[in-house]
Amino acid sequence: MATRLDGRQLAATIEERLQAVVAERLERAGRPPGLAVLRVGDDPASGVYVANKEKACSRIGITNLGAHLPAHTPAAEVLSTIQRLNADPAVDGILLQLPLPAGLDERPLLAAIDPEKDADGLHTLNLGRLLKGEPGPRSCTPAGVMALLADAGVELAGKRAVVVGRSILVGQPMALMLQAANATVSIGHSRTEDLAALTRQADVLVVAAGKPRMIGAEHVKPGAVVVDVGIHRIEAEDGGKARLCGDVRFEEVEPIATAISPVPGGVGPMTVTLLLVNTVASWCQRCGLDQPLADLLP
Repeated sequence: MATRLDGRQLAATIEERLQAVVAERLERAGRPPGLAVLRVGDDPASGVYVANKEKACSRIGITNLGAHLPAHTPAAEVLSTIQRLNADPAVDGILLQLPLPAGLDERPLLAAIDPEKDADGLHTLNLGRLLKGEPGPRSCTPAGVMALLADAGVELAGKRAVVVGRSILVGQPMALMLQAANATVSIGHSRTEDLAALTRQADVLVVAAGKPRMIGAEHVKPGAVVVDVGIHRIEAEDGGKARLCGDVRFEEVEPIATAISPVPGGVGPMTVTLLLVNTVASWCQRCGLDQPLADLLP
């Protein structure tokens, strides 16, 4: 039976560490860390995500400095809000919650966030820093995957890693982080011919395809480590309670994998936790404190 990569447990452990980091440095800093999650509109899923982030902030001592703007807010006003947060010395991290309402282009708004306050690690400058191996905020989901693998003692150097998915949110930075850990990395995607032939070569398989239950036993080499980044809500055909699933057919893959992340409870909690890590790391830097979290920022 495969080892489960328990994101909930690891997230709780990292939160305890962050609590201690904030408490030990609060007097020297003169203020607590501040995170601003900017939400536009009333997307129900975004509401849940933002509430979870705000609760996590309160648990470790981060001040919530976010804003919730109506769906009809003009782009110029959203931009003005971002610029105000950029200039606010109490704000160490800014996250623009996606998706935005129809008619709002996320690209110029994301580009307007101060790279030093980019809590999601997706600013062009920070992706460039990742590519060059320079320190900076890291994309939360792939950094969370790296923390899960490290906690489980998964050796990456010299191993064959395959990432399924090539988004700038997960797939591309995930490949860069694995490569920086000295894995030999390939990327598969929707246009890859004979995807299973590629994924069966993987010692470590990270699936971020965004397609429910896409990867099954035929895609996985026995003994591989499998990380499922996907999360989807599947409605019950009989009108019963909806359930969550990932990109991987867990029940097929678990018996042949060495380790596997469940959905829910695997990568998801780590994404929120790495958002907090980016914020506290920024706070330390901006307040001239030592940097105790470098091991969590690959």
